[in-house]
Amino acid sequence: MQNNINTDYVISGRYKFRIQDPRELAKHIFEDIDADFARKIKKGDFLVSGENFGCGSSREQAPLALKASGLRAVLAKSFARIFYRNALNVGLYLLECNTNYIDDGDELALDLERNTIKVLSKGLNIPFKPIPPLGKKILSEGGVIEYYKKYRRLGIEV
Repeated sequence: MQNNINTDYVISGRYKFRIQDPRELAKHIFEDIDADFARKIKKGDFLVSGENFGCGSSREQAPLALKASGLRAVLAKSFARIFYRNALNVGLYLLECNTNYIDDGDELALDLERNTIKVLSKGLNIPFKPIPPLGKKILSEGGVIEYYKKYRRLGIEV
């Protein structure tokens, strides 16, 4: 579990401007670290990392490619602020939690109501930092554009 995973590790700069289709971008995530990484992802998988995930470039191709890969969420101890915002905009769940107890291959389940990640293979419940109400709504709609298309405004009634 590494710290400081930057957006150029997620999607190399050589693809950011050549490829516009998020599904095509997704085929190249983490390619410079593990050429087969994208092929190993199954729809609904979780990506687990350490601190400061998503540092570096502010472009939204990195969270867009991760979402298009089929990942359910990224779990990390902390996220770079601009990456967090870009992920919210595109509808990718980022969950801030203690990832020390999650190992490669663990079976995980997301409980948004209780703000926990269940490590089914170990019988653990790991709390994650609650997502603000507007953030939850935007994520549930698939991102800020889809949210705006549906509600024609940004915000929620309180």
